[in-house]
Amino acid sequence: MRVLPVGRDALLVEVSSGDEAQALHAELLRRRAEGSLPAGEIVPAARTVLLDGVSEPGRLAAELTALRLPPVPPRAAETVEIPVRYDGPDLADVAAHWGVPAGEVARVHAAAVFRVAFCGFAPGFGYLTGLPARYDVPRRPTPRTAVPAGAVALAGPYTGVYPRSSPGGWQLIGTTDLVLWDPARVPAAVLVPGTRVRFVPVTATEPAA
Repeated sequence: MRVLPVGRDALLVEVSSGDEAQALHAELLRRRAEGSLPAGEIVPAARTVLLDGVSEPGRLAAELTALRLPPVPPRAAETVEIPVRYDGPDLADVAAHWGVPAGEVARVHAAAVFRVAFCGFAPGFGYLTGLPARYDVPRRPTPRTAVPAGAVALAGPYTGVYPRSSPGGWQLIGTTDLVLWDPARVPAAVLVPGTRVRFVPVTATEPAA
C-alpha cells in the first residue's frame, strides 16, 4: 500500500488489486460511519481510493500505511436487478472469445453476482466485477463513435451499462431500458460502489426496465 498526498487535505491510497481497493473502501466507509475517520469524500477506483477533506493528512497517511485490510464485508442492502435483452451486436464476438455458443453468453453472464467496484467515465456508470477471469474480453480495436444508452457491455474484467449515449470501445452484449442516472431522482444513480447487481434476461418482446 502506498499513500500519496493530494493538495493540502487529500490522500490517494494505491493498492495492488481491485479486491484490495474494494476492501479498503469498505473499511474506510466503516470508520467514517463510526466517527473515527474524519473525511469528506471517499472515492474508490480500480486500484486506488481517494480521501478528500482530511483534517490531518500526515497522521492519517501513517495510519493507513500500517493498516491491515479485512475482507470485503457482505453488503446488507438488496441486490439491484437489471433486466437485459441479450441482443448486443458483439454477442457473437464475445461467444467466440469465450469458446461457447452465442446463447451461452447470456446464461453465463446472468448467472454471476456482480458488485460495483467503482464508478466513473460518465455519471451513473459503474464498473462491475463478478465474472471469473477466464471471461475477460478485450476492448474493440476501433471504438464506436456512439453507443446507445442502456447498452450492456464488457471490457477486461468489467461489466458496465452505458447510462447515456456516448463513444465507447466496450463489447456490447445486451440492452436494458432501466434508467441508471436521473438528476431529478434521489439518489440520481442506481449504481454506487459496493452495490450488488444481478442481470435478469428478458425476451425481445418484454420490457427491459
